[in-house]
Amino acid sequence: MNALDRIFGTPKPVIAMLHLPGLPGRPWHDVAGGPDAITASLRYDLALLQEAGVDGVMFCNEKDLPYQLKVGPEVVAGMAAAVGMVRSEVKVPFGVNLLWDAIASLAVARATGASWIREVMTGVYESDLGMIEPKIGEIAGYRTMIGASEVALFDNIAPEFSSAIGSRTVADRAKGAAFLGVDAILVSGPAAGVQMRMDDLRAAKEAVAEAGFDVPVVANTGVRAERVAEILSVADGCILGTSLKVDGHIWNPVDRDRAMRFMDTVRAFRAAARPA
Repeated sequence: MNALDRIFGTPKPVIAMLHLPGLPGRPWHDVAGGPDAITASLRYDLALLQEAGVDGVMFCNEKDLPYQLKVGPEVVAGMAAAVGMVRSEVKVPFGVNLLWDAIASLAVARATGASWIREVMTGVYESDLGMIEPKIGEIAGYRTMIGASEVALFDNIAPEFSSAIGSRTVADRAKGAAFLGVDAILVSGPAAGVQMRMDDLRAAKEAVAEAGFDVPVVANTGVRAERVAEILSVADGCILGTSLKVDGHIWNPVDRDRAMRFMDTVRAFRAAARPA
């Protein structure tokens, strides 16, 4: 059983983003609002996403601009505290993503009971943040050390704001990630909210299958209602945030109508794909 089947138990799961306001120590943190402002924002978005029927949610410090390759203890503590405050209200599987620090994400996942983390875990990339050089061996070892072996590793093999070093293709990177033991492979566009290339998604999916790995391939950015059927005809699931927000703007709260419309489209796709 692959990670998506184990965690969600539904075909083509939809994972919706819960974007936290700025955390302590970061430029966009609301010092006056403090933890209450962060919790209020999460509760509002969480309620609407669960009402719409998403299959999972992912907590992410998306507003901690400019992003860091290694976050400080104040960010780890802030994320863990925020998730803990709303944990009892989460009725679907959830994951965490502390941009761009896999070790920190694992620590928060273990502390809060998250089912997966999303990070860049394989490959080497030049990026707007500097060189991204994850070490999958150290990440996997740390996961074992803290007793988090059940936390799935969702590996972004086409990270935003970056390009791969060397000549290895998306297909090559997908096969390598699968061989190295990640639990899901994510394909992204060039920036948050921008759709990945369908050719990249197909290349990753076909390469993993041809190599004989049962590792799901997930569309990670730019998924919108009008294209979700096309995307899910290839991808094993999708992660989205921006297109569910008011006016389709990443920093706005979730729009109830957009979320409902998106999930109605997904349900129609699943019904049409179901064997007679």
